[in-house]
Amino acid sequence: MSDNVPMTLEGHATLQEELKNLMRFERPKVVKDIEIARGHGDLSENAEYDAAKDRQGMIEGRIRDLSDKLARAQVIDVAQISSDKIVFGAKVTMLDVDTEVEVTYQLVGEDEANLKLGKISVTSPVGRALIGHQVDDEVRIKVPSGTKVYEIIDIVYE
Repeated sequence: MSDNVPMTLEGHATLQEELKNLMRFERPKVVKDIEIARGHGDLSENAEYDAAKDRQGMIEGRIRDLSDKLARAQVIDVAQISSDKIVFGAKVTMLDVDTEVEVTYQLVGEDEANLKLGKISVTSPVGRALIGHQVDDEVRIKVPSGTKVYEIIDIVYE
């Protein structure tokens, strides 16, 4: 595992907010749920207690994960990048050569990736294939259905 975890300013703020929410609200709530479930008697047959303990484990695991990532965060202000090549943070507009459909993706950190918002992980197969390319380059990307060919139309850092 790499020492640094690249993320945008927006992604860093989102992870900090999630961590704060887990520590201030979710953790105390699950502790209270466990107390209430304990009050219902025999713990060996108490589904509420088991569910609360499982949830507590998930919350504590996520807190550890977020704390680790934030401690190793390499926060990148994408607006400060000036490059004609695709690097982390780039918003890339591409044309699918076969279907003539344009798509736009921003290359972000793994925790920020959300295809519905047009954000893909820089470590994904598509993200890795785009790194280093310039406008007018053709990029071949292996996808489950075969190989897609895209032409890079625009690269923006904002």
